[in-house]
Parts: sequence; structure tokens; C-alpha cells
Amino acid sequence: MHNTGDQIGMFDFCELYPQLEAIGLERSIEPLKTLVADKFNPANHGDIKRWTEALSNLPKLQIQFINLDRDSVQIGSNSNIALADKAQLTDALQEFRPWRKGPFELFGIDIDTEWRSDWKWNRLKDQISPLEGRTVLDVGCGNGYHVLRMAGAGAKLVVGIDPTLLFNMQFQALQRYIQNDRCWLLPITLEEFPEPSAVFDTVFSMGVLYHRRSPIDHLAQLKKLITPGGELVLETLVIDGSVNDILIPEGRYAKMRNVWFIPSAKALEVMLKRAGYKNVRTIDVSPTTVNEQRSTDWMTFESLSDFLDPSDSSKTIEGLPAPKRAIVLAET
Repeated sequence: MHNTGDQIGMFDFCELYPQLEAIGLERSIEPLKTLVADKFNPANHGDIKRWTEALSNLPKLQIQFINLDRDSVQIGSNSNIALADKAQLTDALQEFRPWRKGPFELFGIDIDTEWRSDWKWNRLKDQISPLEGRTVLDVGCGNGYHVLRMAGAGAKLVVGIDPTLLFNMQFQALQRYIQNDRCWLLPITLEEFPEPSAVFDTVFSMGVLYHRRSPIDHLAQLKKLITPGGELVLETLVIDGSVNDILIPEGRYAKMRNVWFIPSAKALEVMLKRAGYKNVRTIDVSPTTVNEQRSTDWMTFESLSDFLDPSDSSKTIEGLPAPKRAIVLAET
């Protein structure tokens, strides 16, 4: 639960490691310490100093309440912040742009992110196994919006991993006020996760699979981390079609360079079964719209409307099927 003392610590994960030991990852702790220290080393990223300064400039505020079980994750209230502090908080938060996943509301400041990530959460939250008391891993979690929603749903421990340092810094900024020691974000990839063991009751992989050159290997890696009888929540791009239909873009897909393959939902289910999963079922297929992914004041770069054919929104700028995403559940 959140506390009212000083922040958990800028890049301080000392409260995470005993929790990892408690679930059986004691052999991962020392390698993780080395990895995390290396990732946050200012010598390895030119923006770390600026981001660290922005973290230091976040005003110290009294937090009356926090609501992680809300579409726009809410931290504090507009009535509990002075105008000068609000201006200082806004300036500091803007140093972490672009904000891609959210939304968030901090002391009346609406961080209108590129993605309405709450839409994805609302599609799956009532269909997955309840997270109350579970250990959870969120692979490729971005800035941790869903990590916070998972904690809000009652998870005992949520570990998010994402190698993009900016997203980790955004999470650090949020944790400056949330101070929840049940949810964490580590700046690593799945491949860097040391000593994988089947310790997580639920593993999420959302928006990751199509970036993998070897998708079945990715599914197998995830399976190694899930407890027997645990659940995988997989969200990825799909195309319409039969069990034999898979799109392999020759070049870019929706201006993205690193999209390797997009299966039909039926083909994806077969892949999960071939990877050893049970009770595989698709619970949602939804087209991505320009209302769900768009440019905002907090993400001013190109977004979905720029990636679609201007004369036919059913196609990408390259003439391929426009983005559609499926959520598939599977058990170990």
C-alpha cells in the first residue's frame, strides 16, 4: 500500500529484491542489481541527467488519495496543490514527453497520452483470471500504466519489464507520489531476465509478439515464467483470415520497421497450442481507431492517423490491412 514518507527511492529497488526472493527468484537478484545499475548509468544514455534532474524537480506534495482502479489513474487532487506547485509539477512531467500509455491525472493535471490504454484494460479485465493475490509479470509494459492497473486489481506483486529508459523514468515520476511497493518496472528485456523460473501466476505480453523475429520462441520464453496452471494474457496485431493466414510485411507496417509477422487470430491460437499452452481462446478482436491512438499535447509526434492511407482508413499507408488487435488467453 502507498505510504506518506519519502519516495521508495530514485532507482532504488531494495524493497523489490526480498519480494523476488519470497517467490523463488533469489538467484536473479544479484544479476538484476548489476543490470539495473548499468541501465541507469548516466554514461550509457545522454538523457539520464536531464530526466534525473526532472525527477528531482518534482515538488513534494501531500497525497490525500490514490486511485489505481480508474480509467485515468488518479494521484492526488486539484484542491490539494498550490498554483506554483502545479506549475512546477507540469513543467517537470513535460520533461518526460512523449507520454504514450495512460491516461493519468496528477493533482488535476490530465496527462492525455497517445494511447487510451484503459480501453485495452477494459476489454480484458473481466475475462482474465482475477488478479487478487497473484504474482504478475508484464512484458514490454511501457511506462507501467497497466502495471498500476494490475496493482489496483489486487495483485500481490507486479513486475513490469521494458528496456526503454524514458518509460522507466515516467514510472519513476509516478512512483514519486504513488509509492506502491507492490508494483515495479525494470529497464530490461525478456531475454535479459536472469534465471527464468515458473513463479508468476499471470504473465502479460501486450504489443510485443509482432516485434519478435521468432514468435514461437517468445511464447516458449513466456511459458517458462508461468506457474503450472497459470495464465498468459497475450495481445497482439492480427489480420482477418483462416488458420493458415499470416502477413509478413516486406518492408514497414504502419511506418514501423520492426514488425515481423501478423497472424490471423486462428493461426495465433495454433501457435500457442504448438508452444504447449492449454485452454487457448480469443476473447476480443478490435480494430484500432484514431480515437484510441492519436497525437496529443503530451505526445506530439505522428500517430495512427498518419500511419493510415488517407483515402482508405481500412489500409495502412503501405496498403496493408489497418491495425486490428486480438486478446488471447492461455494456460500452462
